[in-house]
Amino acid sequence: MSEFEGFAINELEVGQSAEITRLVDDNTVRQFAEVSGDFNPLHMDEAYAARSPFRGRIAHGALVASFISCVLGNHLPGPGAVFAGMTMRFERPVRIGDTVIARATVTDVDVKARRVKLACVCEVEGQTCMEADAEVIVRKRRKSTA
Repeated sequence: MSEFEGFAINELEVGQSAEITRLVDDNTVRQFAEVSGDFNPLHMDEAYAARSPFRGRIAHGALVASFISCVLGNHLPGPGAVFAGMTMRFERPVRIGDTVIARATVTDVDVKARRVKLACVCEVEGQTCMEADAEVIVRKRRKSTA
């Protein structure tokens, strides 16, 4: 399998996993705010955020969730996979300067329906900041005519 082909449904097994590592810096948060339109001062303004219960700026939850999208779309199942849904739970904030490890692990494969369920987690320094359950639709590999 080429790195860019992704996995076909019949190539996936419970327990397979993939992960990425992403630094959440000021530039990343500002770019995400531009793309999403979410300029909440908790993310953008240190003076405002310092007076909040978080005592400083935090990353957008949707930014952190997008790291799971990266894992699913690029690595496992990879190219060709389509999001069917995701439920997220945020445990703790991600701060500017944190390095996030985002991991997805296959928990169920339904070959007939072409659906895969994955347990996803984002961690900073070994502590969970977000957990999610995701479901993706995965393509069938075409049989070679050669």
